[in-house]
Amino acid sequence: MNISVFCSSKFGLDQQYIEIARALGHWIGDHGHALVYGGVDAGLMHVVAKSCHDSNGHVTGVVPRVFASLADKVVDDLVVTDDLGQRKSHMYRVSDLFVVLPGGLGSIDEWISTLMQWVVDEREGVGIIVANVDGVYDTVLRELRELAISPFAAPRHLDAMAVATNTQELIAHLERFAK
Repeated sequence: MNISVFCSSKFGLDQQYIEIARALGHWIGDHGHALVYGGVDAGLMHVVAKSCHDSNGHVTGVVPRVFASLADKVVDDLVVTDDLGQRKSHMYRVSDLFVVLPGGLGSIDEWISTLMQWVVDEREGVGIIVANVDGVYDTVLRELRELAISPFAAPRHLDAMAVATNTQELIAHLERFAK
């Protein structure tokens, strides 16, 4: 299974964020799955990629041309796209499961774009796991729940998502989706 991970490229994050990224990377590699991620050697992106690589998992980095010089050395395959939109599109096409680790605007953009593409495609068997560590995504999740009960969306639009607040919950969701 190809698992896309969206997460921060920022350095100097708290240990709780690093630990969940490390655990995810090891789980992917240890269970014979493949990682697809943003491809740069920075922040949680590098942590999850290195952990997957260290656990003998296959690592594919998908990086926009503008960031190609920052490409991570642990990738097995590097896909260079023209821009962020092509990166998101490629990651969506090749992945079976999506994990949103703590991150900023880019991670939120990738998460919402993936959710919207899932809604449009009505793609079966694809899931999104949101790692809401320390409530980093509380506001976004609250907005999505409010939107789902509004006249502008439907509750089923959130059916593809599971929320984990810690490493143990993330692993439990991974196990469920991987069956």
